[in-house]
Amino acid sequence: MPAKAVLKGDSLTEEKQVLIERLNEDLAGELGAIIQYVTYAAKVTGPYRPQLVEFFLGEVPDEQRHAQFLANKIVALGGEPTTEARPVVPAYSNHEMLAAVLEAEQRAVRDYTQRALDADEFGDKGLVVELENIISDETTHAEETERILRDWPL
Repeated sequence: MPAKAVLKGDSLTEEKQVLIERLNEDLAGELGAIIQYVTYAAKVTGPYRPQLVEFFLGEVPDEQRHAQFLANKIVALGGEPTTEARPVVPAYSNHEMLAAVLEAEQRAVRDYTQRALDADEFGDKGLVVELENIISDETTHAEETERILRDWPL
């Protein structure tokens, strides 16, 4: 469960509180993505293991950068960043792992698209731009994963 927004001194507006809570949900998603990629990299098997390990671990820096941005923004808004990750979907084959990654990346695109609308309504144009950059990253991740799954021979 994401951390509640806390502001030392001034109180938060309800609108800011909601934005912080939603950003914390996104942060939990990024923390979960890092765990997902690291554990799946350890679990992949078969002749494509080296390529899949490289693929999974290659995504970690982007997710870490997103998580750090979100944590910084939550603090800047007066909140407390969550330290709880979204649960990782159990997967037991390379195909299941890639399918779970695809679903997680597609969810991230949907969530960040909504969050950009929330940030625009809140009036934080800088946040909107950063979220659009994250949407671009997550879309690329989803498309690359979909291409790996396309005509999956195993």
